[in-house]
Amino acid sequence: MKKNAKAQWYVIIVLMICCVYGTANWTWAEQAEQDQQTLDSLKKIDDFPLYEMHYYGDYEFDAFLKQGLGPVSQSQFSFQPPEKNWACTCFAALHADADRLFGRNFDWMLHPALLLFTNPPNGYASVSMVDISYLGFSRDDSSLADLTPLLQAPYLPFDGMNERGLAVGMMALSSADGGHDPQKVTIGSLHVIRLLLDYAGDVEQAISLLQQYNVDFTGGPPLHYLIADNHGNSAIIEYIDGEMKVICPATPWQVATNFILSGIDPKEWKAYCNRYATAEAQLTSKNGRLSPAESMALLQEVSQNATIWSLVYNMTSGDIQVVMNRQYEQTYHFSLRVQP
Repeated sequence: MKKNAKAQWYVIIVLMICCVYGTANWTWAEQAEQDQQTLDSLKKIDDFPLYEMHYYGDYEFDAFLKQGLGPVSQSQFSFQPPEKNWACTCFAALHADADRLFGRNFDWMLHPALLLFTNPPNGYASVSMVDISYLGFSRDDSSLADLTPLLQAPYLPFDGMNERGLAVGMMALSSADGGHDPQKVTIGSLHVIRLLLDYAGDVEQAISLLQQYNVDFTGGPPLHYLIADNHGNSAIIEYIDGEMKVICPATPWQVATNFILSGIDPKEWKAYCNRYATAEAQLTSKNGRLSPAESMALLQEVSQNATIWSLVYNMTSGDIQVVMNRQYEQTYHFSLRVQP
């Protein structure tokens, strides 16, 4: 009996090892297949260039958030400021009787761009724009010889919208301090956007999430963020002396450019930036009610020589309009299914 029992336990142990080994290999094979499927989905949309890619599988951002900055971190990527000042513009048009829209100009150096669709198993589906020069790519097609770095693209969103109708964009500032609370996990400034796209269903949830993290701006310019949702809410998030500041509008619209708004009388904001003043005047005259075409026209009006992309996220319908390099006669259309 003892010999039979010992033999039975041996068989059980062998079977357990085989199951674990087999599962590990199956998981690895599945991940490899999804990675290849992701890279195979890369498509060139515009010669600037603009690419489109769909990410299949899990990029494990939830696991990353448990440790914060580490092996897969923004600090791996060096952001060099352009020779001339950057000049981004974001606005939210939130009139109750119209589609809620988020307009965004990204003004920087002339780098290749990627429109990335993601659908993580533990988060919301979303679309985001990525400057893939920070993954080692150039505007020359020869840089596409090895696509593997694109698998890290979900960690470097510059703006985006998720399936709950929440949109977010960032703009450079002169200074920002994201805090050093030892009780909080520290994430990078672009991880902020991934955090909100994956887990925030509205502006209130976005603010609550951000309060749980320090933000490290090392390796890139200081930033602030405009967040909006399809319920008509919006907020500008700034980090001053280690404290998160939340600026909510008293109007059905909100604008952010490249100056710190905290501590300044709102009546004086337009004096700090011509682009802010232009967007404010247009949104005031329309009371926050713009069509997608009017939103793109406003982005054209405030665009600069360094505008890489102009983009309108329709937070109500999920439609996305993209213009590259100020070529406003050529608009590219995409869509994301937004939950009602």
